[in-house]
Amino acid sequence: MTSLQPAVPEPCGTGSEAVWASATDATGSDQRKPARRAARLTAISLGVALVQLDVSIVNVGLDQMRGLMTGGVAGLQWVVNGYTLAFAGLLLTGGALGDRFGAKRLYLLGLALFTLASLACGLAPSSTALIAARVLQGISAALLMPPSLALIVHAYRDPAERAKAIGVWGSVGGLAMVAGPVLGGLLIALFGWRSIFLINLPVGLLALWMAYRFTEETTERHARAIDLPGQVLGILTVVALTAAIIEGEPLGWSHPAILGAAAVFLLAGMLFLAVESRTAEPMMPLSLFRNPIFTAAALIGTLLNVSFYGAIFLLSLYFQDGLGMSPLSAGLAFLPMTGLIAITNIMSGRVAVRWGNRLPIVLGLAIDTFGFVALALQLRGDAGYAHIWWPLLLIGFGMALAVPAMIGALLATVEKTRAGIASGVLNALRQTGGAVGVAVFGVIGAGGSSLSGMSTAMWVAAIGLFIALLLGALCIKRRPVS
Repeated sequence: MTSLQPAVPEPCGTGSEAVWASATDATGSDQRKPARRAARLTAISLGVALVQLDVSIVNVGLDQMRGLMTGGVAGLQWVVNGYTLAFAGLLLTGGALGDRFGAKRLYLLGLALFTLASLACGLAPSSTALIAARVLQGISAALLMPPSLALIVHAYRDPAERAKAIGVWGSVGGLAMVAGPVLGGLLIALFGWRSIFLINLPVGLLALWMAYRFTEETTERHARAIDLPGQVLGILTVVALTAAIIEGEPLGWSHPAILGAAAVFLLAGMLFLAVESRTAEPMMPLSLFRNPIFTAAALIGTLLNVSFYGAIFLLSLYFQDGLGMSPLSAGLAFLPMTGLIAITNIMSGRVAVRWGNRLPIVLGLAIDTFGFVALALQLRGDAGYAHIWWPLLLIGFGMALAVPAMIGALLATVEKTRAGIASGVLNALRQTGGAVGVAVFGVIGAGGSSLSGMSTAMWVAAIGLFIALLLGALCIKRRPVS
């Protein structure tokens, strides 16, 4: 939800020039059928919209899900993070699987699983079943996101048309994230919290039929190695860290399970770095981080998501528990944070073209930092929505200004043939940052029930974003974008 156009995941085949070549070699007959091409783009965009929608729509339903939860706030954190961690952990592998088995085949598989997982979420009889279904949703999302971009690349031979199609693809996904809280609030007000998952069924079935009918399988196959050891260690690292943070409060920080999770995090993290540095085709090429601009941009993106996802989680609960808002009102309460994202994204791109990526990054992060400081100061005993709407406006504006330039700065550090893996790494890190943010802020803010705790969480966000601001000022180059 930090940018209208999310970071582009690694498309199947990107990393070599084969997919781009296959798109260029495609016959021109289909290019003369605009209706069919529009249907194809709609089919692909619908799947992406579902994935991005379920990142944000669930937050306004958390308060209504409490009756199902046996673990209190920790259970709600796992509802959010089960999806995010599975999505982040398997995103890069999804691209490699599409290379092996075909983008259309994997997209249809991922979309079908996502639709079934949504049904399982909507019918979940217990908190355990709901969390498991959310994990399956995240796995499915990781399978369908990279092939969705590969299908667009394969279908559009003209570079200008391809760029427009990718722009539509990204904008639809971004708009779905922005619309999530409002749509979720409306559905919950009319039909209850289960409807935020069940709405995916008709949309998913329509997207499946359209994708089967109108998309064409990619013709190239690439036997990219699956970095299984890296995949397992990467997931183990982030899950152990998140589990230690989430469960530390209810179990106690000295509980053997928490100490064990912390030890697993440290050991798995070190082994992950060792494996990735020695593997011929690593899931996350550590060589990318030798470039200080890439490293700075990746850290900025991660810190942005830590603060944003964590704040959204706490505010969603606070609006309904603390301020007594209905789900619909709570969804609408986020509009100051999300309403200007589309316009601000465009502004960021134009500023970057004229003055370089550093200016919108630093300016956006400065506004963001000030917004979180203001929010921390406003969260006091008599805090009402009238006190906090304007910090939310600043936070949303600053995020939307910084994120597109951050993505641009990162992608400018790699060759075109490595753009896919670079953006995939960024997206995985941002999603992981979001999961950590939900875990940390949920603990500090006591699930939105403590104003002092929420204020402390916002101060933590402000400090993190100030560090990101320093990274942007010191490491991102000033020259205009070429």
